[in-house]
Amino acid sequence: MKLNAIILGGFLFFSVSIGGGVAWLVSKIFHKTNEGLALLCGGFLVGLLALDIIPSALAMYKFPGIILGVLIGCLFLLLLDNFLHVSTPYKPSVYLLTIALFIHTIPLSLTIGNMLGNSTFGVSITTSTILHHLPEGFALTSAFLSKGEKLWGLLLCFIGLSVCFSIFVWIGHHTILSTRAQGVLLGISIGLIAITSINEFILHHIRAVSIRSFLTFIFLGYLLSVVFHH
Repeated sequence: MKLNAIILGGFLFFSVSIGGGVAWLVSKIFHKTNEGLALLCGGFLVGLLALDIIPSALAMYKFPGIILGVLIGCLFLLLLDNFLHVSTPYKPSVYLLTIALFIHTIPLSLTIGNMLGNSTFGVSITTSTILHHLPEGFALTSAFLSKGEKLWGLLLCFIGLSVCFSIFVWIGHHTILSTRAQGVLLGISIGLIAITSINEFILHHIRAVSIRSFLTFIFLGYLLSVVFHH
C-alpha cells in the first residue's frame, strides 16, 4: 500500500481512538471521582513529558530554540489567563491541551512527510504513527472525561488532530521547515502541556482529595505513561 498524507491521518485517528478507548475503560474504574481522573491525567501528562516529549526534543533540536518555544507558550497562557479572568470564569484547560497536542504533532508530521518518498520507511512510518499517538488519545479522553466535557467535542478533536497531521505531512513532503522553527514549535507544545497539566489537572485538585489519594492518582497516571512509553 502506497502511503500518503490522508492514509497516515487515518492511521493517527485509529491510534488516538485506541488510546481514547483505554482511557474510557480506566475512567470506569474511577467513575465516582472526576478529581481522581483529573489527577490521573495530570500524572500521565507529566510522565509523557518526562519520558517522551522532552527527551525527544532535546535529542533532535537545539536547546535555545526549545527554550524560546517554552517561553512563548508560557506567555501565551499568561495572556490568555488574564483575558479569561476579565471576561469569564471559564478555564478551557481541555482545549489548551488539545492545542498543545496539535502543535506537538507538527514536527513529527513534517519529518514523516520528508520520508514519504522513501518506500524503505513505509512500515516504520506506519508503526510510528500508530504507536506514537496512543498516549495523546489517552490524555485527551481522560481530560475530557474528568472535566465533564461532551464526547462529541472529543470526536471533533480527534478528527481535527488527524486532519492537522495530514496537512503537515503533505507540507513536509513538499517543503522544508527549518529545524530551528520545528524546535520552537515543540517548545511551545512543551510549555503548554507542562503548565496545563500541572496547574489545571494537578494543583487545581490538590485539596479535593486526601494526600494519600492525591499521590496514588499521580503515581498511577505516571505509571500508565511508562506503560504507553514501552
